[in-house]
Amino acid sequence: MTNSIADMQPLRRYNFVAAMVHTVQGVIILVLANGFSLPVRGSFMTGPPGTTARKVEVLFSIRTAWAVAAFLFLSAIAHFLVAGPFWNRYTHQLSLSRNPYRWAEYSISSSIMILLIAQLTGIDDIAALIGLVGVNAAMIGFGWLQERFEKPGGGWWPFGIGCFAGIVPWIAISIYLASPGTAQGAPGFVYGIFFSLFFFFNIFALNQWLQYRQIGRWRDYLYGERVYITLSLVAKSLLAWQIFASALASASVH
Repeated sequence: MTNSIADMQPLRRYNFVAAMVHTVQGVIILVLANGFSLPVRGSFMTGPPGTTARKVEVLFSIRTAWAVAAFLFLSAIAHFLVAGPFWNRYTHQLSLSRNPYRWAEYSISSSIMILLIAQLTGIDDIAALIGLVGVNAAMIGFGWLQERFEKPGGGWWPFGIGCFAGIVPWIAISIYLASPGTAQGAPGFVYGIFFSLFFFFNIFALNQWLQYRQIGRWRDYLYGERVYITLSLVAKSLLAWQIFASALASASVH
């Protein structure tokens, strides 16, 4: 379906509104949040391979409020850009049934979200965190490749590989969430964050699938674009305020 610039004007307003909502939430988080942070550790050999001789060091800590604000502000910047100085380029890409700006922003913001979820379930090794962030960014890259090299109604290879990559972080996080062999697992709020965000991450994939199957209203690429904006706003807001309510609003976390 071919769309005119006039058809795309509501998207300009919607992107601007989304930018404002992300910005306001980011500012509120920074103003109201406490100094809660989570460590990133390295476990280094101090003996021959295969032995248990290791030294564990805290390399640095990540301030959770700053990380939450980061993915909110990244989204705000992306929406401001496409609604403002990048508007002509944005509409040109939309006319080709693709939006590279979306995938560029997601590759960073969703990876920060995965990092936070992993840390909340107890994953703190630097190599593990780098791997989870990297494979999540790769998943987003395959989503971009799907749009770059396939048209709606076309092939599926990038999408399929992206789905395979995308499930890897959730498998790793679910193992830590289940805490096999321990008497007490993660706090209830961590389960809430895991299941709600897992749901929304999969809805993003479903939205692209519907676009490329051209089912119902998704025959119009712009409808799918509006859904992406809504999903991004809801998923990021949900994670931000779940973390705020459970960890950032209290004086101390035990």
